[in-house]
Amino acid sequence: MRPLLALSQAIDLLNEKIGYICNLLVLLACLVSAGNAMIRYAFSYSSNGWLEAQWYMFAILVMFGASYTFKRNEHVRVEIFYLMLSERGQLWLDLIGTLFFLIPACLLLAYLSWPFFYQAYAVGEMSGNAGGLLRWPIKFVIPSGFVLLALQGVSEVIKRIAALQGYVTIDAKYERPTQ
Repeated sequence: MRPLLALSQAIDLLNEKIGYICNLLVLLACLVSAGNAMIRYAFSYSSNGWLEAQWYMFAILVMFGASYTFKRNEHVRVEIFYLMLSERGQLWLDLIGTLFFLIPACLLLAYLSWPFFYQAYAVGEMSGNAGGLLRWPIKFVIPSGFVLLALQGVSEVIKRIAALQGYVTIDAKYERPTQ
């Protein structure tokens, strides 16, 4: 179980680092938005590239922030039923839901979105707007975001199995296994 918990810890660390980058992107997106608006109104100048960069940052926040949110146990769930279960029942529900729904759905979506990215990459797709950005880098965010979420699902499965076997307990606030 120790090698699996080490793998879980590595995945958690990866998504923690990505979450930190996403937190910085929130600030950067706000600064770009405010700067773009001020320049547009003060100098009557606007750039589609900056507007698209703002959209790209938001897309990265959503797609990469999902795995970080899942790691922190801040995701949406139907608490009405979940809270009625014992701690062991909650672990089983998390395990079954992640193993049979989240991970397969994420892997399927990553697989289905790969051709969407690859086609854009193969033709060097650019924005149709004047001064717009390349499109393929942001289209790569879609499959990679789903892969990161699936990886975090694997980490959560490992932690739930370890908790069910008594190797660790789960800190409810941050989903960190404690030994």
